[in-house]
Amino acid sequence: MLGEVIKRLRIAHNLNQVQLAEKLSVSKQTISNWENNNILPSIEMLIRISKFFSVSTDFLLELDTREYIEVTGLSQKHLAHIQQIIRDILGFED
Repeated sequence: MLGEVIKRLRIAHNLNQVQLAEKLSVSKQTISNWENNNILPSIEMLIRISKFFSVSTDFLLELDTREYIEVTGLSQKHLAHIQQIIRDILGFED
């Protein structure tokens, strides 16, 4: 559910509810309500959340379970290094 996804992302980014609330300009209670599935964020807030965490709205809504890493602005050399690290982690051989 959306609340669980938001909570997982928040924790993965080492943020507590107060810190995330400050980043999104909402109250800590709002974050708590989202995470407990008491209320849903507005469409506009859903977009802000997705931009903040660099994930798609489809990811937030669990329509797309692929995970992405924001690499905009990195050189081709840096991208090649990242791709090699991922291949190493996954155990792929060149």
